[in-house]
Amino acid sequence: MPELPEVETTLRGIEPHIINKEIDTINVRQSQLRWKVPALELKRNLVENKFLSIKRRAKYLLLNLAEGSIIIHLGMSGSLRLVEDKTKFKKHDHIDILFKDGLILRYTDPRKFGSFLWTQNPEEHTLIKNLGPEPLGNKFNANYLFEISRNRTVSIKNLIMNSRIVAGIGNIYASEVLFESGIRPNRESRKVRLDEFESLVLNIRSLLNKAIKKGGTTLRDFVGGDNKPGYFKQQLKVYGRAGEPCVKCKKPLVNLKIGQRSSVFCKECQN
Repeated sequence: MPELPEVETTLRGIEPHIINKEIDTINVRQSQLRWKVPALELKRNLVENKFLSIKRRAKYLLLNLAEGSIIIHLGMSGSLRLVEDKTKFKKHDHIDILFKDGLILRYTDPRKFGSFLWTQNPEEHTLIKNLGPEPLGNKFNANYLFEISRNRTVSIKNLIMNSRIVAGIGNIYASEVLFESGIRPNRESRKVRLDEFESLVLNIRSLLNKAIKKGGTTLRDFVGGDNKPGYFKQQLKVYGRAGEPCVKCKKPLVNLKIGQRSSVFCKECQN
């Protein structure tokens, strides 16, 4: 599914093209996503209005008007793309925001696991208000993770994927940063040392920034907001490589289920 770098890539792709442009209308062709799309409320608030800013919070995009915001989640395989006026919509193109200059912001979601919601106060919305610090922000650091992990028996992978602890790290990047840090994904959080958390935080920041620069990771049908695919998949070292040789020690990578998710790691290089 699109993770933090893919969502950030989408933001950067669409932002220059939709800010301060007058909205003509919104067409909702499919309202049954993860939660029902409030089509009438969106039309009432968007028409003749403008987006003043776009922000990312974890894996959510916040499209902000003078009053109120749209909260968008891309689900398992969703995307936001910019298309020309009168571009024919396809089966999974569920929502169009049409601007008066003819541009269309098109939301596509083959599995319909995403969300497209309206709120007057995004910071107080139930999807946003309990999120942990951003992994690229100043509040996220090794001491924070070390303190919050004491006495926790949950696996370190599940800890860093808990959005209430750190916002926006999904399965792909959790697997990759643990490999780079030499930490087994199933190790109990309370057994991870402070120096290991320091390495982990540095690798989280480094890997996410590299992925953003590469345009995210293309898995299945994710496409960035500028219609360009992500290229970071070429640099993945463990995710999706079970049974293949480790890039460091050349021994076969192992797959294990942690919290119902596939977790590929190296028994030799991760302790």
